Amino acid sequence: MGRVTERRRVTRVRAGVVSARPDTLVAEEPLEIRLAGKPLAITMRTPGDDFALAAGFLVSEGVLASADDVRSIVYCAGATDDGSNTYNVVDVRLADGVALPDFTLERNVYTSSSCGLCGKASLDAVRTTTRHPLADTPPLRLSPALLSALPNRLRAAQRVFDRTGGLHAAALFSETGELLDIREDVGRHNAVDKLVGRALTDARLPLSRAILLVSGRASFELAQKAAMAGIPVLAAVSAPSSLAVDLAAETGMTLVGFLRGESMNVYAGEERLVLEGAEGPGSQSADKAAM
Repeated sequence: MGRVTERRRVTRVRAGVVSARPDTLVAEEPLEIRLAGKPLAITMRTPGDDFALAAGFLVSEGVLASADDVRSIVYCAGATDDGSNTYNVVDVRLADGVALPDFTLERNVYTSSSCGLCGKASLDAVRTTTRHPLADTPPLRLSPALLSALPNRLRAAQRVFDRTGGLHAAALFSETGELLDIREDVGRHNAVDKLVGRALTDARLPLSRAILLVSGRASFELAQKAAMAGIPVLAAVSAPSSLAVDLAAETGMTLVGFLRGESMNVYAGEERLVLEGAEGPGSQSADKAAM
């Protein structure tokens, strides 16, 4: 779909010189996600990868866990007077035998491009509903140097951002630092949903050996989505929220914030990182400091 960007006229002022020129903007349109024909959620997103977005959203909601859970994902008629297809409404049909949680059809969720799934912030719910618990995954051992190299690799792969400057990005990396996938969207949570949804349709869930890197902050919603997809490491170039840190500690996730250059803050799950000279309870450095 060629709707990722749009052109608009802009008046540009540079050093007192005024000129008119076209500018490239990132597109933002609503997407309604339906489940078995019934409206479930509306999100503001950048068009493209809509089926993956819907699938990833349903993974985070605990509805889907594997590609076998999906019977079909299709565009359906939009809300225009003539009933034509606007490609802004997606309907997901579940495979036979896949249980449909009651809550998914009893509420209608509005998801903005900035906040994600606002309001559904239950640590216990995430821990009990995920079908890919992090405690069941083999441990990763990562070096700070490997993590430090990831933001530059993410930035180099942000093609639409280079044209618009208006997109968030989320990327999956292997435990050796290889870029596995990247998605861009006006909503950081949408970018993560697109990654997770693509992994689901490619039968790659759980992502138990992957690192998720996001270009902005690490909110509760992003930590929730990572946990539901079985991702053991979430890293962000900006700050995490307090609830994201709580969720990471609760689920056994490694959460890294302020990943910039060779600097980073590890808020939870530091046992996955090979840290030389770490100071903490019981460490030699800490013992000396206490003397």
